[in-house]
Amino acid sequence: MGKGSLTKIHVVETALNEAVSSGLGGLSFGTLANATGLSKSGLFAHFSSKEDLQKAVVEKAIALFIANVVAPARRQKAGRDQLTALYSNHLDWIAGKRGLPGCPFVIFVQEFDDHNGDVRNALIMSQKLWRRALASAASVAQQNQQINRQAHPGQIAFELVGAALAFQVSHNLLRDRNTRDQALVAFNQIIN
Repeated sequence: MGKGSLTKIHVVETALNEAVSSGLGGLSFGTLANATGLSKSGLFAHFSSKEDLQKAVVEKAIALFIANVVAPARRQKAGRDQLTALYSNHLDWIAGKRGLPGCPFVIFVQEFDDHNGDVRNALIMSQKLWRRALASAASVAQQNQQINRQAHPGQIAFELVGAALAFQVSHNLLRDRNTRDQALVAFNQIIN
């Protein structure tokens, strides 16, 4: 890997860490230049626009999510074990225990839910793939009679996403110490 590629990776990682706290809209070439030690023109050599940078940051967040949440769960036995691991890993991701200090998607989705363009499209794709992964694991668990609930797997995925968002609010905003236990109770109620 060349120096230019390594520099671009460093810039995207730095931008992602900043975007977790300030959002994608808060990214600026000036701030990023200071944080990385590069010039603004050096940044423009890697990213033609702010949207190009934002899209690269979203793609990096997706890659980290897959590596830290989805891939470890895929090593579990298909069905309930995999569904449980996906959900538990997601809670860890939200709590900042899986690579980043929090879930960038919570911030990014709220920022871009009413925008058009490549960044929003990348976020839509990421959320659809996540729900599909949850639904697929739920479907296998149903087929193997590992969970009692016979709701549509997409509905189960929808409810698990909702429970994880409730966990995010309780854990990060309310700082509720019992929130993980509550999230696990919600998981069991959703699948049984």
